[in-house]
Amino acid sequence: MNNDRIFDGIAEKFSNNIYGTTKGKLRHTLLCDVLAPYLDKPVRAIEIGGGTGVMTAHIASLGHSVVLTDASKDVLMQASSLFESMDLANVDNIEVRHQYLQSIEDLAEFDLVICHAVLEWLDAPFEAIDFIYQNMKQGARLSLSFFNQDANLFANAIYGNFDYIAKGMKVKKQVRLNPKQPLSAIRVVEHCESLGFTVLDKAGIRCFHDYMRDISHQNSKFDDLLALERQYHKQAPYLWLGKYFQLILEKALNE
Repeated sequence: MNNDRIFDGIAEKFSNNIYGTTKGKLRHTLLCDVLAPYLDKPVRAIEIGGGTGVMTAHIASLGHSVVLTDASKDVLMQASSLFESMDLANVDNIEVRHQYLQSIEDLAEFDLVICHAVLEWLDAPFEAIDFIYQNMKQGARLSLSFFNQDANLFANAIYGNFDYIAKGMKVKKQVRLNPKQPLSAIRVVEHCESLGFTVLDKAGIRCFHDYMRDISHQNSKFDDLLALERQYHKQAPYLWLGKYFQLILEKALNE
């Protein structure tokens, strides 16, 4: 059995830490923004490691068919509660599966594969990308987002955590809600292109929020901050500083 991180036993804490904060609200909003142009016609989507179902609920509410998968039973219970609260529990366009990435056998049936904030919790994230590419159908698209190692280093330099950087930003005791393996955005882009993916879109997620000197402004000036993020998160150099990095990738059709 591998050591991929799952969230049984801490699902509620995980959910509150992500979606109970401005960082989670901002991340979700910006991810939805980048996805929006690729949801302009009906698609069959699968969300890998979709956790508490926030993105699945959003896509399903637009009328698309979505399969939600996660390795944690606890977070899937939270997803079911969310669907009930949104009157989505009994709709026929959501399917929920307790399933590991490596056991998904029907990726080729989907037009859109969503894998957000999953890679950084895996032992072998690049092997996961390979698996997704190999099993997707030609012409299908992948929305991939992950915790950005380059932005993580930049943030720790701003905070003055020089000893932590010198140790390779690794600690002996891993905090359970801290991503175990942030990834270099440039390296992920290069790897995806080497497989045969075409990059349709790329964006930084939270290019400014996490660097604000007065963190009270994350709440008090949220609307201004969101507008700024939307204005610059697809522009260099800012996109490379997003605490998360998002790619829209397409598996090309054979000529």
